[in-house]
Amino acid sequence: MGKTIIISNRLPVQLQIDNGEITAIPSVGGLATGMKSVHSGGDSLWIGWSGLTDEEIPDELAPKIDTALAEHGSSKVNLTEAEIDGYYYGFSNRTVWPLFHYFLEYSEFEREYWDAYKKVNQKFADAILEKADDDDTIWVHDYQLMLVPQMVREKRPDISIGFFLHIPFPSFEIFRTLPWREEILKGLLGSDLIGFHTYDYERHFLSSVRRLLGLEVSFNDISLDDRVIKVDSFPMGIDYKKFSEAAKKHDQNKEKDKSELQKRIDTHKKSAPDAKFFLSIDRLDYSKGIAKRIYAFEYFLNKYPQYKEKVRLIVLAVPSRSNVPQYQLLKKEVDELVGRINGEFSTVSWTPIWYFYRSMPFENLIDLYTSSDIAWLTPLRDGMNLVAKEYIATRTDQTGVLILSEMAGSANEMNESLLINPNNFEQIAEALQTAINMPVEEQKQRNAVLQKRLERYNVEKWANDFMNSLLDQKEKDYSYVARRMSVDQMNTITKAYQKAKKRLLFIDYDGTLAGFHNDPQKAAPDKELYALLDAISSVENTDMYLISGRDKDTFTQWFLPKKYNMIVEHGVWISTGGEDFKLLENVKKDWMEKIRPVLESFVDRTPGSFIEEKNYSLAWHYRNTDPDFGQKRATELNTVLTSLIGTDDLSVLNGNKVMEIKSSNVNKGRAAMRIFGEADYDFVFAIGDDWTDEFMFQELPETAVTVKVGRQKTQARYYVDSIKNVRALLKRFTK
Repeated sequence: MGKTIIISNRLPVQLQIDNGEITAIPSVGGLATGMKSVHSGGDSLWIGWSGLTDEEIPDELAPKIDTALAEHGSSKVNLTEAEIDGYYYGFSNRTVWPLFHYFLEYSEFEREYWDAYKKVNQKFADAILEKADDDDTIWVHDYQLMLVPQMVREKRPDISIGFFLHIPFPSFEIFRTLPWREEILKGLLGSDLIGFHTYDYERHFLSSVRRLLGLEVSFNDISLDDRVIKVDSFPMGIDYKKFSEAAKKHDQNKEKDKSELQKRIDTHKKSAPDAKFFLSIDRLDYSKGIAKRIYAFEYFLNKYPQYKEKVRLIVLAVPSRSNVPQYQLLKKEVDELVGRINGEFSTVSWTPIWYFYRSMPFENLIDLYTSSDIAWLTPLRDGMNLVAKEYIATRTDQTGVLILSEMAGSANEMNESLLINPNNFEQIAEALQTAINMPVEEQKQRNAVLQKRLERYNVEKWANDFMNSLLDQKEKDYSYVARRMSVDQMNTITKAYQKAKKRLLFIDYDGTLAGFHNDPQKAAPDKELYALLDAISSVENTDMYLISGRDKDTFTQWFLPKKYNMIVEHGVWISTGGEDFKLLENVKKDWMEKIRPVLESFVDRTPGSFIEEKNYSLAWHYRNTDPDFGQKRATELNTVLTSLIGTDDLSVLNGNKVMEIKSSNVNKGRAAMRIFGEADYDFVFAIGDDWTDEFMFQELPETAVTVKVGRQKTQARYYVDSIKNVRALLKRFTK
């Protein structure tokens, strides 16, 4: 079993330089705490930036820093001041952060930021590659490192990689505005498992993958080349025990052991025993909705004046990114807002808002959590919001009310709280009034359920669930009937082909010999393909058939002069040795008049779709439509057609972004078996990529070599990954 390598922007330790000596102190942040169970013992390594730029580290101290970090199972990535400015303050926090939190107007799309982001992501990837072995498990964290998975995958294709995004993933309409959207998606798809806090973020990501990259998504699995990438949601928890036990200890404190903050709070509580304390704790960030919350508080005091001097709002704004202009403006706005409201509403004995702009030590946070009757958290957009969970964990007597924005990721797990829209002041005012007047019994009922859930799904369980899911993904056998064709198997098949006295090859066209195109007529054969087919068809005692759902006119134009054997329209027409096509089956076409108007109505209602009319079948193509909409319409059309065709002896074939209606007694399997019965073949080979080729794989004898293009469930014995691999395999038959 290999080691676990964790990668994040910052290491879980803080460095202190004192008189030329270095000490590393473990961090107490949520991620550092959560990863304790994963990052333990000698079988794990954490890679990240130390917090000191190259310019800040004297040459003689660099080895000492490495030694200090190694004691904590950590290894640093060296970053310059310019790299931090471009990659972290630039692309990460001026481009990705606002965009992913739906503040499109704050997003800066600067090329130099993107270049710095790519460069630093490569540095992190190189640091991983230097330390990683093939049997290691890699877990990359957060939006600063979204290109790292693919950068590592390119050099180590078989290594196991997980990625977790700790912020929201935006809807397709927002994400598509990013100039480097495809590069970000491809970077993330280097992972085997991609995790998000909520199903909504997962859904947005899958939608962007389908719409921007055109990849197939089945439930939460993405098929890419020869890999299947799993996408799932893992709501991050907290160290429940730490907060719960700290609160219990706090409750037992004697007067002399209490903090200065707690003593001040106690004094205010004694002077007004019925007054309610509202608590608002956030980083000072525009996504947290602090200014809007203060405006809502003003609205509440004006709507319910009876609560003046009966409530107090404690606002703790933790400094954040103070060198970014938007954050400086936000601080100015909040400072002025608090000053104005306090000036307007204060009395001799009452100040409505207590405002702290600073970080607070852990014991003071516990003071605030345990002393506040109501926690009021209304982010405009938040990946999770762990403060809500921390507040509930500290309510040892199960009293207290949580008012939470439905825009926070944690709202999905905390339905027992009072959920509000942070933009709806009327709803907020009513929620505050409800919270003030909520009976203690109801508070306890709500919090008992929340506490039980949070204690069970804590941060350690979150980390272990993700790691277990990543390990499952690594070991998963996707239970395909087909086995990936190895070099040894290719050699065995080639030898059987060469020894055979009479050979029969069935080769599909679209998706097998040539890629798909938005306009089917543009997927014409290239010179290399003609040369390959010429070589195969000229081999003695070898009958090669191109077998396709294509119409006979297209194949006449492309291949008839080459005198290849061809079966088209799924087995309706046949041409051998350059002769004109003739009917292989007697089929009716009178049904087409009934079905065509139905397909036309779907074309009218589905922009980008079109009808391809063949001699004995009709095909509705939806490759050019929005993927989600096209799939929805295809499902709808399938239902309509199934009820329409009834007992008319017709079939609906669902191909790759195409639905085809044709006679039931015609398919590739039936046509292939007719040819097979015409001679004594001792080597039979069939290759194809979609549902219509399964008829061949099923009907041909068990001794036939059947090959699926793409890693999908199939009746074929083998699969190959791509068209490139198909051509490499077929070249072996030219000898």
